[in-house]
Amino acid sequence: MSGVRVLVEGGTIVEPQGPRRADVLVVDGVIAAVEDRIDAPAGAIVLDASGCAVGPGLVDLHAHLREPGGEEAETIETGTRAGALGGFTAVVAMPNTTPACDVASVVAQVLERAAGASCDVAVAGALTVGRQGEALAPMAELVAAGVTLFTDDGACVLDGDLMRRALEYAHGLGATCAQHCEDAALAAGGVMHEGAWSSKLGLRGQPALAETAVVARDLGLVELTGARMHFLHLSAPASVRLVAEARDRGLPVTCEVAPHHLALDDAHCEGYDPAYKVNPPLRPVELREELTGLLRDGAIDAVATDHAPHPPESKDRPFEDAAFGMLGLQHALGLTVEALGGPGRADLVQVFALLARRPAAIARLRAEDPRVAGHAAHGGDLGVGSDANLCVVDLETPHVVTLASLASRSRNSPYLGRTLPVSVRHTVLRGVPTVRDAVATR
Repeated sequence: MSGVRVLVEGGTIVEPQGPRRADVLVVDGVIAAVEDRIDAPAGAIVLDASGCAVGPGLVDLHAHLREPGGEEAETIETGTRAGALGGFTAVVAMPNTTPACDVASVVAQVLERAAGASCDVAVAGALTVGRQGEALAPMAELVAAGVTLFTDDGACVLDGDLMRRALEYAHGLGATCAQHCEDAALAAGGVMHEGAWSSKLGLRGQPALAETAVVARDLGLVELTGARMHFLHLSAPASVRLVAEARDRGLPVTCEVAPHHLALDDAHCEGYDPAYKVNPPLRPVELREELTGLLRDGAIDAVATDHAPHPPESKDRPFEDAAFGMLGLQHALGLTVEALGGPGRADLVQVFALLARRPAAIARLRAEDPRVAGHAAHGGDLGVGSDANLCVVDLETPHVVTLASLASRSRNSPYLGRTLPVSVRHTVLRGVPTVRDAVATR
């Protein structure tokens, strides 16, 4: 990287205090200057950012990269390329791989394969052995391997005493537990939201209470233990309100929402298309609108993709039998801007807070966290001396989702043919463009 210079020219940088017009010069992976106008040094890579917002590279708290064991659906290479095209410079890989990321050797394998990928990859450790919900994983060993977030995502830790012990251990280790909130008895094998549409379609539904009941229990456990907890892909407004109220009372809790719960509702299941089958399920339009309102009001800490690629043999089945999940990395930014009112109305400071700054803090990828020492920091301010992880958003060019535009190895996107209000023009990872003029460079 020695001697590499990149000039991001003509854009509007988005700082926590607000947007302002400025050029950004990057030298050897670090921001060297932020000024109204900067002349391009000899030999510099010049990235045109006219009509663009320039902010920290996006950070995804919730991506399924499938490797090891699920390479037919996705690999670290293809998943991080999709992430870079979506503006991401870091992703947190979920542990529901085969084998699960429940021992340090599997974490090390993922990190080794991620070297040189299009995004930095942090690994979430399984909270229980094999994600079976019966015995705690060796959390101290996993923390020593670099894990800061523990979850059995895809499965809920239903045993309250086990969850309490996990929180206590994580608290002592300085780590965070994250929960997939789904009461199995209340969900009762439902494949979509329980309501008018599930009745009309003759499909088994699961009520929003299946999510909210677990949120309520775990907030009590946080109050009991004082441990940090993050709530994954909340879909019910009642769940978000519980977390927001607890956070306002001083509890160390955060929550995320997935972009599909802001953009889609259960009426999309009308044609029995498994592209719309996701867990937690798409909610009714009135709940989706409430959730969007909570996002705009600041009740939600982060937007996270829950990127869940599946090969055709897992999705091309009757709705009841198809796998849960949809792609998300390339479209989260556009869907979030859309939910916040679209270009010209969306608060760009809030956009980068939801997709970069707060997720980086939750995943402990910010420069101020001692665990980041010796590694590139993400989600930071665009100040001189900061690591150059950048996302350049074209506010004037919409993005039409097509099969050809998908970088994922899988194709299970519900957004084909949809026009998103903004596009990613450039992504810069540690001072090197991974996306230039909307084309992946690695």
